[in-house]
Amino acid sequence: MDNHEQEVKNGLFALGDKNEAFQKYFIGQSYLQNLVNDSDLNVGVANVSFEPGCRNNWHKHNNGFQILLATAGEGWYQEEGQPARKLHPGDVVVVHDGVKHWHGATKNSWFAHLAITAGTPEWLEPVTDEDYEQLED
Repeated sequence: MDNHEQEVKNGLFALGDKNEAFQKYFIGQSYLQNLVNDSDLNVGVANVSFEPGCRNNWHKHNNGFQILLATAGEGWYQEEGQPARKLHPGDVVVVHDGVKHWHGATKNSWFAHLAITAGTPEWLEPVTDEDYEQLED
């Protein structure tokens, strides 16, 4: 089974460093490569990569939004109260202001997406192992 590791590590955008700045908001290992980090702009762009099983906590973007552009591997995106959506390269997710959601890799695949983000993140509770394990790869 191809777990997409090389596809993510050798993608169009650099893998980046271990995402230590935000590690407390993730279960598992993620990597972060900032692509646009300009204080004169109200939006940031980053390549975020996830090892298999890695996901971030539930969170919201207040007074802003997030757009996710899946670039490699297989992942999940879920809004509160909605079923999880499996993501593949080329998939686009638009997260509106204040919508509670999470995203990350599937259990058996690496995953990468570009995150175009504005506003202030509000980090919430982790996605439970029980809920995550119920998702079908």
